[in-house]
Amino acid sequence: MHSLLPFLLAMVAAIVLLNLLATKLKIAYPILLVVAGLLVSFLPGLPRVAINPNLIFFVFLPPLLFEAAWTISFKEMKKWWRMIGSFAFVVVFFTALSVALVVHQVIPGFTLALGFLLGGIVSSPDAVSTGAITKFVRIPKYTSAVLEGESLLNDASSLIIFRFALVAIGTGQFVWQEATLDFIWMVVGGTGMGLLIAWLFVQVHKRLPLDTPSSIALTLIEPYCMYWVAEQFHGSGVLAVVSGGLFMSSQRLTFLDSASRIQSFSVWESFVFILNGVVFLLIGLELAEIVDSLQADGIPLPTAIGYGLLVTGVLIGARILSAYAALISTLVFRPGVIPRPLSTRMRWLTPILLGWTGMRGVVSLAAALAIPVTLNTGQAFPQRSLILFITFVVILLTLIVQGLTLPSFIRRSKLYENLLSEEDETLAKQKLHLGLKQHTYQFLKSKSPDELTGNPVVEKLLSHWEERTNANDASWMDDKKMALFQEMLASQRRYLADLNHDPTIDEALIRQQLYQIDLEEERLKLLY
Repeated sequence: MHSLLPFLLAMVAAIVLLNLLATKLKIAYPILLVVAGLLVSFLPGLPRVAINPNLIFFVFLPPLLFEAAWTISFKEMKKWWRMIGSFAFVVVFFTALSVALVVHQVIPGFTLALGFLLGGIVSSPDAVSTGAITKFVRIPKYTSAVLEGESLLNDASSLIIFRFALVAIGTGQFVWQEATLDFIWMVVGGTGMGLLIAWLFVQVHKRLPLDTPSSIALTLIEPYCMYWVAEQFHGSGVLAVVSGGLFMSSQRLTFLDSASRIQSFSVWESFVFILNGVVFLLIGLELAEIVDSLQADGIPLPTAIGYGLLVTGVLIGARILSAYAALISTLVFRPGVIPRPLSTRMRWLTPILLGWTGMRGVVSLAAALAIPVTLNTGQAFPQRSLILFITFVVILLTLIVQGLTLPSFIRRSKLYENLLSEEDETLAKQKLHLGLKQHTYQFLKSKSPDELTGNPVVEKLLSHWEERTNANDASWMDDKKMALFQEMLASQRRYLADLNHDPTIDEALIRQQLYQIDLEEERLKLLY
């Protein structure tokens, strides 16, 4: 433990420094972390890193998915659910099929089952990489909504393919009827258990007298419970965490107080940042171990690199082809959902952008490492080292090549040059603030005149409720006025929740304003 602690501390320090460098260079920090881990792994004298796949599947994956479910716009997910569903399931299955057919024809000894196994491993794009890369460029809300929604669900579909392929390789047969029933149970059972456990945790938050630290601590164990219970009953742990996270996110105003919402934001932001950083560093550090196993099997390194390049090309091509197929089917069957205004050039270049956002990462590596060393018969698992190496090459190439070129592609193509300018966004915020102020004014006017007279602060609120006078004077507030202020803030939250049903209002602006209201409530508590 004493020898491991300095290594862990050095990793966290390296993550912080590399993130600072990535921000300065305006590139995604996962790229620098993978490259740094890759370079460090070949330093002489360092111990080889061997990652336990359960460490990623159970320790890292649930909180990463849970945090993503809390931050995504559920309104945008509902609006673009067809596109999200097609990318998260249909495109993943098509990509896995494309990889399986190609490697079965090109790589000696690769059966179709092994091809589907590899396809399931590499077919799911990484959410963290895409989000970190696209934050440096401006893309439309519907594009980011599709990418974020896809990233929440595609891990489940790729892991389902992976699990079925493992069964087919181990048993030598594939029963479609059983596989169909298992698939239905994994989706329905995983989603149902996630919703049930989330509902139970919401009741615990509501009914127990939890303080702020206890509430935040409880949120940290919730994704692990959802994932573990679903997996114990052979459901999809990924879908359990996603469905449960989305449900709890929609209920956050009812079971968390303002202090818990404010402080949990910072806690989860730091927690997820460290988890992501550690995983991407470990991806780079794992290469030396993978190369050793490849050489032990007598596979030439240039040949393996060529296979990795081939699979990467198939992944990119299949994703771009799928994006165009989705666009054409939308134009034919549901042209009304195409965003307006959308030029012809922008419409036909957007699938290339969607195809170029397929960076692979955490889940792909964990799935590859989860391949057993031997079959049930005791024989060595066929092509295991080659699958591991191809997976690493795919992760490295998609992160570096696509990750570094995606921002430049968007800027040079001027694909989204007509997006809302900063001035337009400022006007949208001003409009939102004006509506909220008018609502607050009407709320105060509706109160009894006795409550609004005789107190200079409350009278000042009628003209400009955001201004506060005599804030440090303890005599300005009493129980009655404090109750009025809290009722006013609750009314503001209800107003914003109702306003969020308007499809023209950006949910990010709503959430920013809700956060400001939470801060205002906590400030009043400190002054009272």
